[in-house]
Amino acid sequence: MTSPQQPDPQPAANDSLPTQPPREAGFLSGVDHLPTHWGSGWISGVLSIGLGIVGLGAVLCLHFPSLLTMAELRGKYPLLLVRGVLFAVLIASFVLGLMSVWLRERKILGITGLLLTLAAMLLGGASAPVGEVSQNSPYLGLDWFLLNLIVFSLVFVPLERLFARQREQPVFRRDWQTDLTYFFISSLLVQTTTYLTLKPAGWLFGWAQIAPLRAAVRLQPFWLQLIEILLVTDLTQYWVHRLFHRLPLLWRFHEIHHSAEVMDWLAGSRLHLVDVIVTRGLSYVPVYWLGFGDPAVFAYIAIVSLQATFIHANVRFEFGPLKWLVATPQFHHWHHSAEREAIDKNFAVHLPIWDWLFGTLYLPDRWPAAYGLAGGKRLPPGYLRQLVHPFRASAAAHEAGGENDSREQP
Repeated sequence: MTSPQQPDPQPAANDSLPTQPPREAGFLSGVDHLPTHWGSGWISGVLSIGLGIVGLGAVLCLHFPSLLTMAELRGKYPLLLVRGVLFAVLIASFVLGLMSVWLRERKILGITGLLLTLAAMLLGGASAPVGEVSQNSPYLGLDWFLLNLIVFSLVFVPLERLFARQREQPVFRRDWQTDLTYFFISSLLVQTTTYLTLKPAGWLFGWAQIAPLRAAVRLQPFWLQLIEILLVTDLTQYWVHRLFHRLPLLWRFHEIHHSAEVMDWLAGSRLHLVDVIVTRGLSYVPVYWLGFGDPAVFAYIAIVSLQATFIHANVRFEFGPLKWLVATPQFHHWHHSAEREAIDKNFAVHLPIWDWLFGTLYLPDRWPAAYGLAGGKRLPPGYLRQLVHPFRASAAAHEAGGENDSREQP
């Protein structure tokens, strides 16, 4: 069976888009077509908007904790510190907004930041009362999104500015809004995705649990459990990931991830919900069946989150001989390469040993020249259109005469 990712010189009309010129980076960089350099008011305007969004989101979390915050985190926030940081964020957003209005010929960036700050202040600002908390109620993870956005931005944006491989690539590169939307939705639906990825393991394999084995696993040292989790999950993910490349029905969902034409820390967020649920759900099966302790599982979740972000980052680190032992940005960038030789290579998330053992390792002593889908295929832009694209592609393939006709790639 050939891979759906393999290039085909004759793209099908129903499932491909014509070649398009590169799209502009979007609202924040193209809103007024004025300079974006230091002193132009663009940087202060963008920062004002970003901080205004964080501030307004935090105020909403204070008002509606049951609806907008993770139940596991609510009781752990130091409220006095949160209010102090929120106050500083709103002041900074206001000052930066005024600065942008003063410096920039067109005022939309600064005014937008000021309006976000004003909305947060009108809702109570740092002094907003904490709303009532209902136990065991469904929630959206707005606080989880804000925490992730702050932490990952503070870590990876400076890292990519200081050690960029593609030095000319801006922070707000093409399609950044789409990937930020993926980042936002996955954080906001954290309760739903957690339920849909953890519950199937219990439903499908609860009958197969071996109590003595689970007890023995839990008695192991923390570090040994963590190593074992990395091994079994990465082996499982390797084969699940490979199936997503091989089976046309699954590839339609996974090609969303491969449609990113630039690599940075935000590009790894571009994952269809079906892709996330199936991959994580199956990866958790051995963890559930073997019964690893919660500390090791939580440590693994933190590691996979950081590494999955890092291996997409726009950094030039090569790590010498270590790159053959641990998945690095160079290793995973080749997985996203549009070059023919790299297609269907480097499926592992943590350990390249699986690709070496199963014949899919590709790690030349250079970096890819281009990213994205083979042959220059482009998917519809925007989160909602990409969300429905796999279903429309499946319907088009069915009308065209069956599964085999749906696997075309330009």
